[in-house]
Amino acid sequence: MNRVNRLPIRFPSWRRRVLLLCVLGGFVVLLGRSVYLQAMHTGFLQQEGDARYNRTLALPAHRGAITDRNGEQLASSTEVESIWASPQDVEIDADKLKQLATLLGMKPADLQKKLGRDSSFVYLRRRLPPADADKVGALHVPGIFKQKEYRRYYPAAEVAAHVVGFTGVEDAGQEGMELMFQDWLSGKPGVRHVRKDRSGHIIEDLEAPKMPQDGHDLALSIDLNIQYLAYRELKHAVEEHKAKAGAIIVLDAKTGEVLAMANQPTYNPNNPVNIAGKSRNRAIVDIFEPGSTLKPFTIAAALQSGLVKPDTKIETAPGTLRVGVATIHDTHPEGTLTLTQVIQKSSNVGAAKIALGMAPQYLWTVFNQVGFGSPASIGFPGEATGKLRPYKSWRPIEQATMSFGHGISLSLLQLARAYTVFANDGEIKPVTLLKLKEPPIGQRVFSVETARAVRAMLETVTEAGGTAPRAQVMGYRVAGKTGTAHKSDVGGYAAKRYVSSFIGMAPASNPRLIIAVMVDEPGNGQYYGGTVAAPVFSAVMSGALRQLGVPQDAPNDNVVIPAGTSEVGEMT
Repeated sequence: MNRVNRLPIRFPSWRRRVLLLCVLGGFVVLLGRSVYLQAMHTGFLQQEGDARYNRTLALPAHRGAITDRNGEQLASSTEVESIWASPQDVEIDADKLKQLATLLGMKPADLQKKLGRDSSFVYLRRRLPPADADKVGALHVPGIFKQKEYRRYYPAAEVAAHVVGFTGVEDAGQEGMELMFQDWLSGKPGVRHVRKDRSGHIIEDLEAPKMPQDGHDLALSIDLNIQYLAYRELKHAVEEHKAKAGAIIVLDAKTGEVLAMANQPTYNPNNPVNIAGKSRNRAIVDIFEPGSTLKPFTIAAALQSGLVKPDTKIETAPGTLRVGVATIHDTHPEGTLTLTQVIQKSSNVGAAKIALGMAPQYLWTVFNQVGFGSPASIGFPGEATGKLRPYKSWRPIEQATMSFGHGISLSLLQLARAYTVFANDGEIKPVTLLKLKEPPIGQRVFSVETARAVRAMLETVTEAGGTAPRAQVMGYRVAGKTGTAHKSDVGGYAAKRYVSSFIGMAPASNPRLIIAVMVDEPGNGQYYGGTVAAPVFSAVMSGALRQLGVPQDAPNDNVVIPAGTSEVGEMT
């Protein structure tokens, strides 16, 4: 057998050197990459790691409660849970996906779509009851987490909705006092920075948590018992007269505190959906021409100036007054009327003649002092200013019509506040929706004699021969004024659209309450303020005075409604 001798293979030395250099070069590249990633590009790596395992948890603050003046709850917060996910960390099979969707009230396809987002955070369901949230947690799905939140609850529901308002899904005020006092009620949320494992368990705090600061409670001036009463009677009147809307305000005449404020239509703040046109607090943000409810201020201005006296006689025959090219009419033509009868019979002609006897600047000043043309400064969102034109631009017909509430506009709250001047012997009081510790200081507008004289005139309005006997209250003397005004329309006034109103105070001997009622566009054929609005005033005033234990100033048989009162009324 021949042996084949194999010679060892020898590579050129340059190839060995090249191979060695390549290996060394690879090590250098790897070393450089390692140095780059660990020393120069740590921010990116840290960011990626933090995004997967570090979480910032919000610690919600407990929102302050809203109560009425007696401590009854109007708004409170209850603990709920929100379910959220980190889609990149979710591990779920088809069966658990279906179970989770059922618990969340979602379609599996919609849930799958949310979990498929390229995001590290997505809400799956907000504000679940804790018991339902625990069922979600029991599925133990990696990447699905719970977060404690608070949900607002309104025990009085639609009864106090327009005053209290409501909060949105983020627990921020959207309307009413919830919005007005957002910072006071909300407090300051806390925060906690933590690291979690893939199952969502917290394994360490990255820093000391910042604890939340709970919000403050808020006590309103509202008396919930009177609020229910006002809401019920207004709702009944709006439904009975097939009206478009309505509003009512009950004021404490001595302090200016709003004891009740209701509007129709209303809504349920516990479920504020489809509320367009219903959430507006008409008593504060809407303006209207007040009609004859403005006449007492014209009379008071004339008395204060010395132009007239309570027994001054005004000729109103034949029931019309020509001013330039326009003619002013009385609904029921009268002859010679005393100043008191101008109020009692609600004579437009009489009021216009008196107004035209005063300087425009003086009449404007009186209107301005009682708050017309400026907000009531209650601070409520959207509060109306109203409209009072500068006196320098007044024409005689405008001065005449403003005397009986046309050509001037205001809110129901402005009107109610203005009447505090008659209830407080010439001093006007500021109004508030907050409970006061002591009565505010008023501002004098009229003398004691003038205010009491007008209040006595207003008392005749509710007596036989006046426009509002239906405003009478058993056991109490009532002073007030009706208003029945055509609504403004394009190019003038609508022929068959009215605003019916009544505002009054009781006991007339020493007023404790002022109640203003406005019914917008009554539609069943009745539209006089004495027929539509006065009965609402009577029912609410009667119940409120008795709830407050106000002493009577009249016998129990004082209510006498003459026959034919359905035809008693005025038109301005």
